[in-house]
Amino acid sequence: MLLLIGQFITDQILGMKWLNALIGKLLSALGLDTAGRIGGSVQFFLYDVIKITVLLCVLIFIISYIQSYFPPERSRKIMGRFHGIGANCIAALLGTVTPFCSCSSIPLFIGFTSAGLPLGVTFSFLISSPMVDLGSLVLLMSIFGTKVAVLYVVLGLVIAVAGGTLIEKLHIENQVEEFIRKASALDIDSPTLTQKERLTYAKDQVAETFKKVFPYILIGVGIGAVIHNWIPESWVVSVLGSSNPVGVILATVIGVPMYADIFGTIPIAEALLAKGAQLGTVLSFMMGVTTLSLPSMIMLRKAVKPKLLGFFIAVCTAGIILVGYLFNLFQGLIL
Repeated sequence: MLLLIGQFITDQILGMKWLNALIGKLLSALGLDTAGRIGGSVQFFLYDVIKITVLLCVLIFIISYIQSYFPPERSRKIMGRFHGIGANCIAALLGTVTPFCSCSSIPLFIGFTSAGLPLGVTFSFLISSPMVDLGSLVLLMSIFGTKVAVLYVVLGLVIAVAGGTLIEKLHIENQVEEFIRKASALDIDSPTLTQKERLTYAKDQVAETFKKVFPYILIGVGIGAVIHNWIPESWVVSVLGSSNPVGVILATVIGVPMYADIFGTIPIAEALLAKGAQLGTVLSFMMGVTTLSLPSMIMLRKAVKPKLLGFFIAVCTAGIILVGYLFNLFQGLIL
């Protein structure tokens, strides 16, 4: 019974398969053949845009409401109470309830570092924040199922904790730009918000994030629709399938120059998987885009010196590639 309820939630509430069937019927009534390339592309585009937009708005509202209890100052104090690997774990977990892309996380990283938190701890936060926020968990569940979503988040947190711990062991604090090291954070308590103010904050975050993210949703779903209906399956399989041992590395490298968040990359990953790409390969692509996008690396370079930036990129890339190959290895058991 519980399995049936879980399947219903995944398929009909999160996956909104009823919406896909409804759109298909409406397009057929308008004379469009949804089995053809054009009709299939239109159905894929409308279904994914509506589904992701609805989930986006609901998730951002819920996460922003939770986030209102964890303003930067409070998060800094929480992380400051812990030491060693425990601090890295707390930082990675706090990253799951913070901004939805790496460019939004970097200002918080700078603030935490200037406040004197250990470098490895702040890097654990910086890795996890764009890669494994709570929104990605729910959205991945709607596309790939609960098992894949939970494993993705758990392994993302492992990368964040391991990456931050490794950077801490390197003792390269001098690679942080001097203006950040010399800055002193003001210990100002954040005002306590009323219930109404928290709801208003959450609503404002929905509007603000939607404006920033929606163009990437349209682009991502558009690319996904083209892959899903126009790119021959044999092409995708030859490049990103099991026959190509370097597919994971290729997907990660392709993902790095792009700039999008999890909501824009999932439709592309969904289409690639349907065309025969391996699970770990498409997840590596998603991680590369969300964690190591070129614009966010340019922004991070203003805060850290080239040596530290290089270590950060190398640690994240190695972790992403390792996770990709693990998912590929156990794909038969996961899907």
